[in-house]
Amino acid sequence: IRHHQEIHVVMGNEACDLDSTISALALAYFLAKTSPAPKAAFIPVLNIPRADFALRTETTFLLHEQGIPAASLIFRDEIDLGGLHRAGLLSLTLVDHHVLPGADAALEEAVVEVLDHRPLERDRAPGCKVTAEQVGSCATLVTERIAQGPPGVLDRSTAALLHGTILLDCVNLSPAAGKVTPRDVACISLLEAKFPELPARNTVFEALQAAKFNVSGLTTEQMLRKDLKVLTSDELLLAISAIYVDLETFLRQPGLLQDLDAFCQARGYVGLVAMMVSFNEHNEPSRQLAVYSRHETLRSAVCQALEEATMPPLHLQPLPSPWSCMGTYAQGNTLASRKKVLPILRAAL
Repeated sequence: IRHHQEIHVVMGNEACDLDSTISALALAYFLAKTSPAPKAAFIPVLNIPRADFALRTETTFLLHEQGIPAASLIFRDEIDLGGLHRAGLLSLTLVDHHVLPGADAALEEAVVEVLDHRPLERDRAPGCKVTAEQVGSCATLVTERIAQGPPGVLDRSTAALLHGTILLDCVNLSPAAGKVTPRDVACISLLEAKFPELPARNTVFEALQAAKFNVSGLTTEQMLRKDLKVLTSDELLLAISAIYVDLETFLRQPGLLQDLDAFCQARGYVGLVAMMVSFNEHNEPSRQLAVYSRHETLRSAVCQALEEATMPPLHLQPLPSPWSCMGTYAQGNTLASRKKVLPILRAAL
């Protein structure tokens, strides 16, 4: 701001998943390489605080594989987008989303371009360039954009980042998963044709899938925050965490009860439902539940609602719990994901 340097930020959505991160990095790199005599510096921004980066285990894995250190990345809490905008120095390209959250509404007028792979919810100002195509991965749109640019810009490292992201988003191009489109397949083929030394698709997908579900290096607090939803009702806050280990492993976490207490107290949660999901060698899920609360009335109400649920039935089997403040279950209905359990909990609250 002091030097009146114009900044063109390329930024993904607040979930900051692999697709948002790699789309921002690759597109900012492409713009920096190809913009004629740019006045602005092109900066990819990861739309989370740096402290949350360790929770994005598939992203940390893929960037590490390509030799990109976390120290060279810029996170949302390290750049003053509002200050840059007020100084008239900010241009903003949005990837993997096209509507800024309410807290960022003031930045809307800085948006000059959008690349997204979901249907448009709103129109943009006439000067804003919009690419909104329903493909499996936003990284597909970035790959197409780079492929239409000058030859020689795409290097092996960027190709590997885009290749891995599209494969993970499109579940290894499996038609059964219902995400892949012909354009995703075409981009994977294009990247492999340009860089035949890229690893086999299965190898890439399995490594990223394993990294996504790998929580071995995380603290209990990080495990709980990695995939967290919060329900609110009459001033009560109930946390629901998806946790990618089995119940036995979770209960063995050192100091677990103190960590659960601290986690709920620090954020004002009246309780926590931990939904464990783990996979066997055939990629079939196994699900278990833990309901934790120091408030016995609430804990009993939540447990009863889950046990008696019919839409869908969870087929819960009680398991021995180490503490009176926690109910633990095996979940017979493995198709009942958190999305299906949330309405049951909302009604219980």
